[in-house]
Amino acid sequence: MRKTLIALMFAAALPTVAMAMPEDGGPMGGPMGGPEYGQHRGRDGFQRLDLSKEQRQQIRQLIGEQRHDRQAIVGKYLEKLSPADQAAFKGELDAAHQKTQTQIRALLKPEQQKAFDEMQKKQAERRAEWAEFKAWKAQQAQKAQ
Repeated sequence: MRKTLIALMFAAALPTVAMAMPEDGGPMGGPMGGPEYGQHRGRDGFQRLDLSKEQRQQIRQLIGEQRHDRQAIVGKYLEKLSPADQAAFKGELDAAHQKTQTQIRALLKPEQQKAFDEMQKKQAERRAEWAEFKAWKAQQAQKAQ
């Protein structure tokens, strides 16, 4: 229970930390950790879409609203984390995330939408690989027992 609570608190705070990163990236003005560093984070991915200033502001606002919605959802389910509640929690977070992604996509021009869709596809592939790895790891742990 305590580990789950800590993980949920971390997940709720993570978007806030990501939003606090300066626009220019690292201390030398470029992306931190080299040219490939930011490609796995949504914010840097939006830079590749060549967004207008208005689009960036609207997306920042949507992401900020999503962060507040996420915190409200975390607070709502924090006290009761039975398996059924965990499933509901995950479902509600996924629905809120999907709504924001749909709103962001609606702000984009057609060529930006294609790039955005490709980014979403790559993220889905990485999530699937991670889930596969976690299943393999759990299977290895069971074999070890």
